Amino acid sequence: MTATGKPAFLSALGVVSALGSGKAQSSETLFGDRPADMILHDDYLVDASTILGTVTSPPDALPDHLGHYDTRNNRLLWTAANQIADEISDVIATFGKDRVAIILGTSTSGIEEGTSGYREKLATGKWSDTFRYEHQEIGSPADFLRDALGLQNQAYVISTACSSSAKAFAAARRLIHAGFCDAVLVGGVDSLCRLTVRGFHSLSSVATGICNPLSINRDGINIGEGAALFVMRPDRGDISVLGVGETSDAHHPNAPHPDGIGATAAMRAALDQAGLSPAAVSYVNMHGTATPLNDSMEARAIHQVFDHDIAVSSTKPMTGHTLGAAGAIEAAILWLSLTEMENGTPLPRHIWDGVADPDIPEINLVKTVGQRLAPAEQSAMMSNSFAFGGSNVSVILGRGFNRIGPSS
Repeated sequence: MTATGKPAFLSALGVVSALGSGKAQSSETLFGDRPADMILHDDYLVDASTILGTVTSPPDALPDHLGHYDTRNNRLLWTAANQIADEISDVIATFGKDRVAIILGTSTSGIEEGTSGYREKLATGKWSDTFRYEHQEIGSPADFLRDALGLQNQAYVISTACSSSAKAFAAARRLIHAGFCDAVLVGGVDSLCRLTVRGFHSLSSVATGICNPLSINRDGINIGEGAALFVMRPDRGDISVLGVGETSDAHHPNAPHPDGIGATAAMRAALDQAGLSPAAVSYVNMHGTATPLNDSMEARAIHQVFDHDIAVSSTKPMTGHTLGAAGAIEAAILWLSLTEMENGTPLPRHIWDGVADPDIPEINLVKTVGQRLAPAEQSAMMSNSFAFGGSNVSVILGRGFNRIGPSS
């Protein structure tokens, strides 16, 4: 049990991203030799190409009666949900449709469909028959999933840029602990859209190649897309959310505090909530965007919080920065690592050019494919998500702390 009450088990995971579709493909990319789908596109920027983390398999079509929700964002979410359909059915049967909530993070929702509709209106003077203003609404993914599953509890979306779906884990635990529901479908989804890619390009934040976190040659991010959806429940599972730390330093609209004050506080708050010492955490998945300011402050913050040689990597060269979905997808990476703990927990490698920035404190990067921790009965891992506006979240997942039945 965590320091704040009922266990928050993540009993099942559905995931789709540039890592692949499903747990097996994602693990093969993270811990093996399957290449990530980081693809060069020439149709997202004006007169330029850019590499984007792309879902290459066709996402699942929505049910016919829910065609009014049809966006790529919702199709990605539905793909993840279908991967865990049996566990979703079980949690509904166990607790009832009125006791299962939905909390998701997104930043794009259906903006791409919206801008395509506006483009057609400008060109023809008429709205397309498929244009729906509500596609763009931030709450659309939660509304869609609620209606698709017939749930009758709360269903809402958090949108705080890159920390959106990380914050969803904190909100989901609070709902369960407060007694408003017994289980939550929690996660995040974001899809590629021209508005977002061009917006980051206008900030000179888009990498010229594959992003290069922590290198002195780092020059920005690759945008990505994907979805990760978990079943959070108190009665079954062996991987759980041990702690979530949330801070807001409000240092600058689009730059972190250079000393990582908010990031440091978020990591320490997550440790406090989990009731763990820094030495109890074996790995940190960095926010690691490969922008000059983020990597510098995050490395300093990790160096301040952890007093041991903790393993660290950024997985964004394999996923792209999935923005509102990043917290959930990177929690999925921890979940996939923890499922293999008995054989030594595998760690995702840090992909970069190997040219260190002398102004960044040295940290223990996971440098080789197949690197594993020693077999253990317990393991805890942290994922960081740091957003524009100073919204900072650190999530700790663990295995072997509160085991009740299997995860799937």
